Amino acid sequence: MLGPLAVHRNGRPVRLGPVQQQVVLAVLLLHGDRPLSVPAMIDAVWGENAPASAVNLVQRHVSGLRRVLEPDRAAHAATSRLAWTGSGYRLGVGDDVFDLARFEAAVRRARQARDAGDPKAAAGELRTALLLVRGPLCDGLSSPFLDAERERRAERVLGVLEDRIELDLAAGDAVAVVDELRRLVTEHPLRERWHELLMLALSRAGRRADALAAFQHARRLLRDELGVDPAAPLRQLHQSILAGETTGTEPPRTATAVPAQLPHALGDFVGREAELRQLDRLLDRDEAGVAAISGTAGVGKTTLAVTWAHRVRERFPEGQLYVNLRGFDPAGAPADPGKVIRGFLEALAVPPDRIGADPDAHAALYRSAVAGRRVLIVLDNALDADQVRPLLPGTPGCLVVVTSRNELLSLVALDGARPVHVDLMSPSQARDLIGRRLGRDRVHDEPAAVRQIIDACARLPLALSVVVARAAAHPQFPLSATAEELRRAQGSLDVFDAGDLVTNVRAVFACSYRALTAPAARLFRLLGLHPGPDISIAAAGGLAAVPAAAVRAQINELARAHLIAERAPGRFVLHDLLRAYAAELVAATESPDERRAAVRRSLDHYLHTAYAADRRLGEFRDDLIGLEPAVPGARTEQPADQQAALAWFAAEEPVLLASLRQAVHDGYDRHAWQLGWTLIPFLDRQGRAHDLAAAQELALAAAKRMTEPRGEAVTRVGLAVGYIRLGRYAEARQQLNIAYRTFENLGEHIGMGHARRSLAWVLDCEGEYHEALGYVQQALDHFRRGGHETGEARALNALGWFHSRLGEHEKALHYCRHALELQRRLGDRWDQADTLDSVGRAYFQLGRFDESADYYTEAIELYVEFGDRFDEGHALIALGDARAAAGDRVSAVAAWQRAAEVLEQLDAPAVAEARSRLLADRIGLLSQE
Repeated sequence: MLGPLAVHRNGRPVRLGPVQQQVVLAVLLLHGDRPLSVPAMIDAVWGENAPASAVNLVQRHVSGLRRVLEPDRAAHAATSRLAWTGSGYRLGVGDDVFDLARFEAAVRRARQARDAGDPKAAAGELRTALLLVRGPLCDGLSSPFLDAERERRAERVLGVLEDRIELDLAAGDAVAVVDELRRLVTEHPLRERWHELLMLALSRAGRRADALAAFQHARRLLRDELGVDPAAPLRQLHQSILAGETTGTEPPRTATAVPAQLPHALGDFVGREAELRQLDRLLDRDEAGVAAISGTAGVGKTTLAVTWAHRVRERFPEGQLYVNLRGFDPAGAPADPGKVIRGFLEALAVPPDRIGADPDAHAALYRSAVAGRRVLIVLDNALDADQVRPLLPGTPGCLVVVTSRNELLSLVALDGARPVHVDLMSPSQARDLIGRRLGRDRVHDEPAAVRQIIDACARLPLALSVVVARAAAHPQFPLSATAEELRRAQGSLDVFDAGDLVTNVRAVFACSYRALTAPAARLFRLLGLHPGPDISIAAAGGLAAVPAAAVRAQINELARAHLIAERAPGRFVLHDLLRAYAAELVAATESPDERRAAVRRSLDHYLHTAYAADRRLGEFRDDLIGLEPAVPGARTEQPADQQAALAWFAAEEPVLLASLRQAVHDGYDRHAWQLGWTLIPFLDRQGRAHDLAAAQELALAAAKRMTEPRGEAVTRVGLAVGYIRLGRYAEARQQLNIAYRTFENLGEHIGMGHARRSLAWVLDCEGEYHEALGYVQQALDHFRRGGHETGEARALNALGWFHSRLGEHEKALHYCRHALELQRRLGDRWDQADTLDSVGRAYFQLGRFDESADYYTEAIELYVEFGDRFDEGHALIALGDARAAAGDRVSAVAAWQRAAEVLEQLDAPAVAEARSRLLADRIGLLSQE
């Protein structure tokens, strides 16, 4: 790999296949024995330009590499080289046949020889390493990951070359390296260390005048190119040469202590490939780099930082410093940066008489002590940027890794830190963690229990570690017993306690909570009352009864503290354990009246905004609920147009369903059945029949409980819609008959009309078209008696539909045209789509296929406009049929393909119809061929 990528078998080169396949091989090799997930592979090979077929391409290239690397392996035999581990692909290559591994092994031997006081042997080992370098890493191949690695490896090679020359000088071989250094100075004119070594070599070779001339040459170069003077080491060497102090054979740098303060690295570290790659990119930077690792409490920030630091510590041979800044420590106050600096100075073996007692001078002395050295500094558990900033070195060569529960945005904005966000583990990573600590067999034998444990722990590494430690202490107990214990805890954090403050999830969360301002702390507590799964700024304002600007500031404070996460623009989420902690706090802090008031404001926010959005989508939909005014502070929203209303419903749908369940559970029955009513059109037109039926069943229970006959009847009609979509026709019929009788008792003709028209729909599904026609006529009469022109137009369209079903297509067109005229006069575009669909069907049955297609096309445009995915899919099938009948096969296939895509997204049974048409078309083409 140290040059063009090449693989040899038995001394002969192996043909590696296409260039992209070689890139995949190179990426795998550079990841060593670490599994590489498919998403990580795609990111490494293509970056932001990944094609839609990237997953298939990765699989194809992996298959190709297996054939190349193991040509004698049977087709379906297990591979010993390139294997899938469950969390990613891993390529097994022995260090003895891998030039990168041999390079690093030689460098390690050189370090051992140097530490043993044998510079000649150390230099020889580095020569062995450098002989392996044939050119740039994987020369000729390119990808985002490879390009970055190539730059990093080039810098690594230069660093080794620099070390070898230093060792030659230490061994007294100054004359031998002069010509080489002149070449290096020419190739890297702005690399001050080469100028420094050249001056040192010339001086030790007895060429003092040439050494001084080399300094003047370096100074001119730096001034001309960069407008700066040489750095302190070069200037100090110049002064030493003038004073005649550099003729000995001592090592070129004063021996200093090499601190190795990194804590123990976990042997069962899993996942975090993307975060590790982000940290790896810091190694490519020449300046002093800073990584700001942030994430919620217990998410594994320290583990990530320490693991990565151990992996790259050899890149920092002059020391690794570590300190726990105790920014969020349940057992102590945050560390004083001044005291931390003094500890670092002692670790760097700065003499006590130089340290002195003046704290103000310590920071400058610290920066001087690490200047020109390659030192890795890990600042763990930082409180904020102010605590970190005094500990940052000021010169290239050093790299700082900071971990904090705060985002440290100031450090990113002002100090150029690279942000690295650590999120909850993925389910596969959590499963891998459990497997590594408990054994793969236990995980394999009880997959359901493992899933339950992962869910109960919210995929939070600290919680998983506590629970897994308890399971490991009782290997004779099945994991199902652990899962059952977590289930019985019902969200209590008591089960996530391993016996000390550091491993007590509640105590760990409390450190973050105590650092909040009072308004943000109150909002966090109230979020424990929100049903989830996420919340918008407006909804949070309603929950807390605070203005938009204030709640935004509070949300931002929670987000910076990683007590809430912004999963999508403007939408924030707490993971389940933080939600449980917030629920504990709100129950202990707020009074029952305050809690009920907050829940009422939240429900009012969702009910009134859902009502407004529903009116935007269908202004001609009957208002059957009689909404009461929202309580003060509820912060309701008014979507600006149909698209905004659709977007609001799409974003809030899970929250609306959760709010409906909360309303039923907490006894807000009016909110429950009215919220259910607002959801009917959106859920129906999105093809969410199961959710629609479940929501209306809850709403019906609430309406019954409050003895609200009208609400009960309205809800039964909505429930029937869900049952019809699910094919539960007998139950739908029962609900509609009860609703009709209730409306009849109330004397509400409009409600009676809705019940009868929906009953006709049931009969349509059962093929009883004559009977259905009678119920539609009843519906028409009721709507006319109620003076309801919108309902009248719907009933006229239904009459046309059923006449077409009965083969009376001209009569059908008569009723549908009448319906269209009425709808257009009213401006009712919502219902026009259904009528246009009916006209398209009638024309198709009359053999007028082009006209049929035109009406279907117009209907589809309206369905798309109003977000009616369900009817859009069905109309697309019919449009394809009309195009096919008209002889336009290409347009027909396009319509069926769109229908299949739409209906597949909805998991609608009608997707089979679209696919069968596409299949029949392909079979027909094959037959013709």
